[in-house]
Parts: sequence; structure tokens; C-alpha cells
Amino acid sequence: MHMRYDMIVEGCQVPSGRVKVSGAKNAATRLLAAAMLADEPVRIRNFPTQLVDVVEKIRFMRNLGAEIDVDDANDFVEVRTKTLSYDNIESYDLPIRTTYLLTAGQIVRNGKARIPYPGGCKIGARGYDLHLMVWRDLGCVVEEKDDYIEITGQFKGGPIDFPISTVGGTENALMCASVAEGVTEIRNAYITPEVEDLIDMLGQMGAQIENFGNSLIRVRGIGGVMRGASFEVMPDRIEALTWIIFAAMTGGSVFVDGVPFKHMEVPLLHLEDAGIDLYRNSNSVFVSGDCMRDQGIQPFELACGTHPGVISDMQSFYVLLGMKANGISRTFDYRYPERIAYARELNKFCDGAIEFEPGKITTRGVAKLRGADVTSTDLRGSMALVLAAFCAEGQSRIKDVQMAMRGYNNLPGKLQALGVHASVFAAE
Repeated sequence: MHMRYDMIVEGCQVPSGRVKVSGAKNAATRLLAAAMLADEPVRIRNFPTQLVDVVEKIRFMRNLGAEIDVDDANDFVEVRTKTLSYDNIESYDLPIRTTYLLTAGQIVRNGKARIPYPGGCKIGARGYDLHLMVWRDLGCVVEEKDDYIEITGQFKGGPIDFPISTVGGTENALMCASVAEGVTEIRNAYITPEVEDLIDMLGQMGAQIENFGNSLIRVRGIGGVMRGASFEVMPDRIEALTWIIFAAMTGGSVFVDGVPFKHMEVPLLHLEDAGIDLYRNSNSVFVSGDCMRDQGIQPFELACGTHPGVISDMQSFYVLLGMKANGISRTFDYRYPERIAYARELNKFCDGAIEFEPGKITTRGVAKLRGADVTSTDLRGSMALVLAAFCAEGQSRIKDVQMAMRGYNNLPGKLQALGVHASVFAAE
């Protein structure tokens, strides 16, 4: 049974202070699994050690036999992997989606891997066919058992042709190809900034990896375990955007440290178009009431898509910003058109100022926000509900706020550093 948490927020709180953006969740959890490919120590810096997904993955990796030092104060982990065995695994119920990344480390040592079904879901509940395809294309036999997926064999390089572009599939293929014998070509790959981080660390560990544009990767594997590395995780671009929008909506004075500008050009252009004029240096921004032009936040239209544009994980924060804009804003998402469940919850703060249908969310601002009882539907949507609660008049309750804590390292501590207060407690 996995713990559920609720958050109580008293509204009309304005943030003021300094917040440091943590290492990107979508890079860190991949790098953690990649560290198991080495037989020497791997140290990963700027690491979000307290994320729920990280804690769960570390627990499972330790049960497999990896030795892992975690330093919360200095934001790093060190992984040492001499042997791996599933003899100590009592349960394959692991509530994270990226379980497939635990395969390559086991195969390269044991010629066999047992991995939990992604997200703890059994057959048919979640799409993971592309991962089965990767393992089979690289020469392994795959069997779907009751409690886990079993992969047997040794990886041999070869072509991997994805029928659709896939981040998770690309990451899995990269890790398996790095320890395989021979050359692997990954076609229709999906190279995000977080995937670039993984490529960089695998390169440090001994793989030879070439990118051709955004969709073709060639990997010369080393045919065995890899060498150690010391690597720094890129800052989380979605977290950086979160704090910038929180400050802009409230008129707070917030210094956001660790903004990966080179990965955020388009998202920040949309903020500029909405009338938010940021103070910035090479890796930080300062947001205050002075950043707003005389007309306040301007209505906007934007479409979510693939990087380098506004990615779907950022969608909820623009919808939130639209609630404070002077007029009608529209956010489109053709890549994930059904990603609108959070909008129904967000609407409870503003008496229907948000209209939504698959692929399109319309926000009528300036909306008056009142406290509400809402339920988290997804990670970033949950955080949007938290920010709305701080902007609303009166008290709000955000149920299942552990979803937000999956993506924001030490969330209660960061809110406290900004001088805003919320109570988090275990739900009944």
C-alpha cells in the first residue's frame, strides 16, 4: 500500500525569497538506473534525492544488490554495483513507470533480468510494447510472467526502428545498446534535453554515441559492464517554469536559481509575449511585480508539442497563468489531447472560468479564485492546483498531493524558503 498525502493551504500568500531548481526528475531517475551499468563507482551530482520515484527506485536497486550512498544535504548519490541478483526481491510491485531501465544492468551481468511491470500495472494496463521490441531486436527472449517481465540472453547490436517517436523507448534502447556487442542504430528516436543528459553520461562511461539530428542515434556498445563516472544532472526546466509563473501570478519577489535557459527559449518567449519581462543573468531569474508591464498579464494562445516548444508537462502552468491574464487565453495540445483532467479540478477555484475539450483549454481571465477542495490527477496538474490554492481567497485542500511531490524535490521545504506555508499530512 503506497502512502497518500493531502495538503491544506491558506490562500492569498505571496512568495518572497530564493529557490534553487533541483536536478531534472526525468533525467535523474534515468541516470540512476544507468549507474548500475558500471562496475566502478558512479557519482551523480545536483541529484533530487527526496523525490518519491527516486526513493522507490533506490529501495528496489538496493534489493537487487547495488550499494547506494544518498546525501540529501549536498544533493548527490553514489552508486556501486558489483553484483546483481533478484534473490532478495520480495515484491515486484513498484509504483514507478521507468522500471524497464533496470533491465540492462541485470542482463550485462547475469544474462537474465526480472523487472516489475511499469507503474506496478500488470499486463494490458499500460503500453510497454516498445520496450519488449527493444529487447527482442537486440537478441533477447522476453516472457511476461504473473508478477514481472523476464528477459533472457545477451544484447547484440542491430537496428531498432520505432514505429512512433518515444522518449522511454529511446532511453531503454540507449542503455541496452551501450552494453551490447556491436553497433546499434536507433531510428525514430526522440532526443529531449533529458535524453541528451543520459547520452552524455553513457559517453563518460565508455559508450560511443553519435546523434544525427533529432531522430537517429548510432551507439557502439562495449560488450560488457561500463566504467565509473562523475556527472551533474541538468536543472529541471519544468520546475524552473513553475516558480517563475508562481511569482508572476502573485506579484511576489522570487529569485530562481538554476534555470536551464538553453532548453527553455520557446517557453520563456511565451511568457514575454504575455507581458512578463524577466530580470535574468546566465543561469538565474528574478521575478517581481516590476516585471509586469502596465497592462498586467496579457492573454495568449499557445500550442504544446515536442521540445524545443512548450512540452505537455508545462501545459497546466500556462492554463494557470491564463486565469490571471486580462482576457481569453487558449492552450492547445494535439500531442496529448486527453490531458485535461486537471482542468476540471482547477475550475473549482474559479466558478467555471476554464472551458476544456480534448486538445483545447480556454481560460477567461482575470478570474477570481476562491478556496476549494480538489483532487490531484497527475504530477504537474497537482502542482498547478497547489499554486492556485496559494492565489485563492480562503482555505483549500489538495488531495493526493504526493503526485506533486513525485516531481518536486523537498516541496514543503522549498515553499517554506519562499515564505509561504502549507500543511502536508497522511490522508485517511
